[in-house]
Amino acid sequence: MKIPDIKTARLADAYTIENEPISSVDLMERAATQIYFWLMRNLKSKEVSIKIFCGMGNNGGDGLVLARLLATQDIYAQVFVLHVSDNFSHDCEVNYERLKEIPEVPMYGIFSKDDFPKIDDNDIIVDALFGSGLNRPLEGVAAELVQHLNDNHAIRIAIDIASGLNGDSIGNSSNPIIHADYTLSMQFPKMAFLYPENEPFVGKWEVMDIKIHPDFIENLETSNFYTTADVIKPLLHKRGKHSHKGTYGHALLITGSTGKTGAAMLASESCLRSGVGLLTTHLPKSAMLPLQVYLPEAMISPDKSDNCFSELPDLQPYNAIGAGPGLGKAPETATALKLLIQNAKVPMVLDADALNIISENKTWLSFLPDRTIITPHPKEFERLFGKTDNSAQRIELQREMSVKHNIIIVLKGANTSITFPNGSCFFNSTGNPGMATAGSGDVLTGIILSLLAQRYTPEEAAIIGVFMHGRAGDKAAAEKGMEAMIAGDITKQLVFSL
Repeated sequence: MKIPDIKTARLADAYTIENEPISSVDLMERAATQIYFWLMRNLKSKEVSIKIFCGMGNNGGDGLVLARLLATQDIYAQVFVLHVSDNFSHDCEVNYERLKEIPEVPMYGIFSKDDFPKIDDNDIIVDALFGSGLNRPLEGVAAELVQHLNDNHAIRIAIDIASGLNGDSIGNSSNPIIHADYTLSMQFPKMAFLYPENEPFVGKWEVMDIKIHPDFIENLETSNFYTTADVIKPLLHKRGKHSHKGTYGHALLITGSTGKTGAAMLASESCLRSGVGLLTTHLPKSAMLPLQVYLPEAMISPDKSDNCFSELPDLQPYNAIGAGPGLGKAPETATALKLLIQNAKVPMVLDADALNIISENKTWLSFLPDRTIITPHPKEFERLFGKTDNSAQRIELQREMSVKHNIIIVLKGANTSITFPNGSCFFNSTGNPGMATAGSGDVLTGIILSLLAQRYTPEEAAIIGVFMHGRAGDKAAAEKGMEAMIAGDITKQLVFSL
């Protein structure tokens, strides 16, 4: 799914109006109908108190249409129109006049603070005040109204975007911005939804399909994308009837050190559970027996050291290499990792201590094989590439480093971002806070390694691996709860079908 900037997204309506063709007021009707359907699916009872706050532009028009549609189900919302200018937009005015013909729906004007209604904690507030293109902080009565709507425990639903928040940027918490519990976005996600700092303003968000003209979407140019099942499904390989284990590749996983054998087990199991034909795990001698007992399907390549990775095995047999989980940072490990970077001729994924070692030897970044995948969490990313002031700057730095070093960077977190050497960025749609647990990243490394060995391209392996990792995490959370789930539960939920 493409994520256009707000300026580009605005052109979508105009293109659809001209080329479908459809009138602008009918397109507004279509958009508001999707909001109406969402609300009807999620209302627990028709006996609810809904207060819709409308501006005088097209966002307000959506709210007016919604009130009219709700009335068809004998749900009579109260409508409050904030008057901040002398004129409505054309489509907003059309729907204002239409709603006046339904006397059962009360409408009130807001001109000053004295006109603010009382908000009860069991109310449902619909925010249709201002749209996504707002480029300055709210002030005056608009700012006071937003503060009033935030000052309670009512459920707040934002149409398209929370009023006061710009769709392309991080909101300033000192500015008046609606604190939405739900945001229902028209046709496209917005970059603002993906910045962690905006979580208080966005809440849970969904995209409403308002049938923007498909030619516009097809030809829309953007460097930002949102990964959904529709993106993943066509990428998955089908297994042939006459295939064999050699068909699905031989992976080498370099992992483990004293006290960190668990990382080797987690990454090895997730690699095998993700469809690889053969897995050889290279690890210290002391970890051989525990892994062989735990996972007899994995072959073992023992290091000469009892405690750490200290020598490079023969790389010739392998289709892909993964390194990093539980490696530690012993001097001999750093030396062996440098040799790996210099000698690897197959796709590679690096994680955890491999990245920590590289962060202490930053010149090595320039020698990583083209399209190597690295999977840092935010602190590892900071150690590798430097600090940023906010998540927007961090994503742009991530993009810049992918282009500069010709590598794929998987920056783990909510909506894990994946940047590519061509400057594009994919944000993931799966996963949950329960995955913030020890070993979760080791599981991801194993999944990506498996996909690389199965001859998925590095780009496909990163996108699919992150999506499937998150989806398995969602299934684990549903079964165990976010607090109780552990990394091994993620592996148990891996399923590579959609």
